[in-house]
Amino acid sequence: MPNAKNSHPGTIRELVGLFLKLGCIGFGGPAATIAMMDDEVVSRLKWLSREHFLDLVGATNLIPGPNSTEMAMHVGYERCGFAGLAAAGVSFILPAALITGIMGWLYAEYGALPEVEPFLLGIKPAVIAIILAALWRLGKTALKSAALVPIGVGVAGALALGIDEVIALLGGGLVGILWLRALEFRTTHAHVSLAIAAFGATAMQSSGQEVSLWKLSLFFLKVGCVLYGSGYVLIAFLEGDLVETYGWLTRQQLLDAVAIGQVTPGPVLTTATFIGVFLAGLPGGALATLAIFLPSFVFVTILNPLIPKLRRSPVMASFLDAINVSALALMLVVTFRLGVAVLTSWPPWVIFAAAAILVFRYRLNAATIVVGGAILGYALGLL
Repeated sequence: MPNAKNSHPGTIRELVGLFLKLGCIGFGGPAATIAMMDDEVVSRLKWLSREHFLDLVGATNLIPGPNSTEMAMHVGYERCGFAGLAAAGVSFILPAALITGIMGWLYAEYGALPEVEPFLLGIKPAVIAIILAALWRLGKTALKSAALVPIGVGVAGALALGIDEVIALLGGGLVGILWLRALEFRTTHAHVSLAIAAFGATAMQSSGQEVSLWKLSLFFLKVGCVLYGSGYVLIAFLEGDLVETYGWLTRQQLLDAVAIGQVTPGPVLTTATFIGVFLAGLPGGALATLAIFLPSFVFVTILNPLIPKLRRSPVMASFLDAINVSALALMLVVTFRLGVAVLTSWPPWVIFAAAAILVFRYRLNAATIVVGGAILGYALGLL
């Protein structure tokens, strides 16, 4: 399928509508949101081919910043160029930024957070079913040949052993070049096999200090430029500077801020909005949000036009194929960890089973499943 950008240009309005919706229902982290995007832009709307969508997923994992937000920007760029990139990115970020900003204000005023756990009881297991359905669809496209299977297994093993996510992905891509090119040219690949084996083995009382808007902006700009990996990496950045160096937050306040980023829809980096509003009001929230997301707009603008050129190079095509499989392995590992943490009693299992039937058998859209899961989770929580 040709790229939609080339064959049927879209409109800004349709991008805004789609990504506002995804920004409102995007619970469960990057893996879940990317699964919802696949359902919308590939399966339902057919804006992109699944192969090109996978190329975007793989490339996004190689640059700093929030993967789900950058995928929204990629889709926007494919449909409407830079204006689409900006519209999709802002629309996806806006709902979470508004929600976390309001919660940051409430936290500053009252020192407490609203109770959302009953709804999350149902949202989380429903999201696991959505991710698994997307992995099934994407996997059928990504696994173009049996030669790609050892790469995915090696990356999954490296991640399970605690290897850094970016190192695992890059390692999978580099090993993939050697492995796939060696097979294509029918050369000996004993050394490549050894390389794969080696890779898998190795592979509410503030402090009282005045908050500088300039320092706050520079800090979140730095985070946006260098942040790879999961929300746990974000916590390390926040704890190191905002708690230890500047003394702007206590550790309890930091944990509350991260919790809000996790339980609200959209990108977890809107934790920055919560912290900005809590520390410096509306100007602090606006500047923190702008600073942490700005690098992603720049990175995607540079990267997106290069992806088709990379795909045309035989060597880089092998690299992209390997990166795509590696990215799926990463999503699978993350989903397994989420499942272990969430499916701990019978209510989540009931919701997961119902959601899995609806998404696999009846192909119900992600928005309906998330809302239904929230309602069912609240009802079961009352029992």
